[in-house]
Amino acid sequence: MSDKMPFRADQVGSLLRPAELKDAREKFRTKAITKAQLKEVEDRLIREAVKMQESVGIHSVTDGDFRRQSWSGDFLGAIEGVSTGGNVSASPDAQNEQQKSTPVGGVVQNWQPPTPKTTGKLKWPTGGIQRESFNFLKSVTKETPKVMIPSPSMLHFRGGRGGVDPKAYPDMNEFFADLAKVWAAEIADLAAQGCKYVQLDDTNLAYLCDPELRDRVKALGEDPAKLPSLYAKLINDSIKDRPKDMAISVHLCRGNSLSRGHAKGGYEPVAEAMFNETKIDGFFLEYDDARSGDFQPLRFVPKGLKIVLGIITTKFGELEKKDDLKRRIDEASKYMPLDQMCISGQCGFASHTGGNIITEDDQKRKLELVVTMAQEVWGHA
Repeated sequence: MSDKMPFRADQVGSLLRPAELKDAREKFRTKAITKAQLKEVEDRLIREAVKMQESVGIHSVTDGDFRRQSWSGDFLGAIEGVSTGGNVSASPDAQNEQQKSTPVGGVVQNWQPPTPKTTGKLKWPTGGIQRESFNFLKSVTKETPKVMIPSPSMLHFRGGRGGVDPKAYPDMNEFFADLAKVWAAEIADLAAQGCKYVQLDDTNLAYLCDPELRDRVKALGEDPAKLPSLYAKLINDSIKDRPKDMAISVHLCRGNSLSRGHAKGGYEPVAEAMFNETKIDGFFLEYDDARSGDFQPLRFVPKGLKIVLGIITTKFGELEKKDDLKRRIDEASKYMPLDQMCISGQCGFASHTGGNIITEDDQKRKLELVVTMAQEVWGHA
């Protein structure tokens, strides 16, 4: 495992899309500008985003997902054998829930996300998925360029067996083997480009903390008690050949669209298997509000594993008080060593082009607060 990353002051990685970028993407959609013209805008705005991150003292620098519409859809849709349209649900009525969600107490009720489907044999696309965007990011930062990609579990959780064409994969063991091979190929390709830091974004493990969503998993014919170990093995198989100097982290998310959440429940149902069976360098955990539960599940954290406490919200612009944050860190230290902790925002600032309902100034102040807290608690960021 890496002894450098995650950093004491880290970030999940997505950033608010500037208005100019949204406008350019819309113009490209309507064919008012070319792909090359869109790329010119993306390149320039990524350079500006990099300068902002470096100016606040963040060492893990990202491209903000500026080349993506969403945190997962663009990546998953690039894999051969994957379709990102449509839903798989427990019943026909449930398939219509996505457009009926209503925020209640910060949590979206009756919410059904789009389900990626495996419609053919899974294959990693020649030329890679993140290669070009990583190489550009690497060329414009003096800090550590960080790549965020969805966890391989994203191609299973939302649909289960129903999301995998039985003609392509009559045997689910073969599906999981090919799934791991796709991620292993992407990670090997990034390593060959010089990438040292990859983050797997995983909503699924966090969703398994929610009793209602666990029931939905059962309705799909899956066993929520077995999925943490299944997904740990899937991740391990995907990253087992990574270079020793490449750090791998996993970010758990309960939903972050337009400043709303989609799931609730503490980490207790998944913590022991997740922390001890997944052979990675660190977990980014949401801890910005009550729906994430308490810190007791951190008692399962083994020696050497870093936990990045997402105690600063990215959903709302109001800054947390430093004394309150220090008290929360002290509380977490009752269950695991302070030396294995880091700090970040609870999620990125924009799960998709729409982004959270905060300003770019708010975003910068939040990142500055992450760095300041790391310096005051551990002496460095």
